[in-house]
Amino acid sequence: MNVVLVAAGAAVGAPLRYLLDRFVQARHDSVFPWGTLAVNVVGSLVLGVLAGLPATPGLSALLGVGFCGALTTYSTFSYETLRLLQQRTYLLATLNAGVSLVAGLGAAYVGITVAAAL
Repeated sequence: MNVVLVAAGAAVGAPLRYLLDRFVQARHDSVFPWGTLAVNVVGSLVLGVLAGLPATPGLSALLGVGFCGALTTYSTFSYETLRLLQQRTYLLATLNAGVSLVAGLGAAYVGITVAAAL
């Protein structure tokens, strides 16, 4: 049953990642990967809320593993950071790595805090 829940969450998370990434990136005329940053921060926030709630194993499989796992993307973050390095945009590569880490952790903390307040 958990596999079905993971698949259902991923079926929503993956297309949403694509759509959100394209929506955000289309509004920036920059090589900086704003879309990937946005999906990773949103996913961290959602996972933080979920972690802060008394979620059932089924809900954790659906939203945590399935939805957030498909929404967020460490591989694309890594690729885009390496691409920035190859283009010798060292400041943007460093900012991408640093901002992604700080914003992701911050979003997860905010999510846990919000869940605790509920």
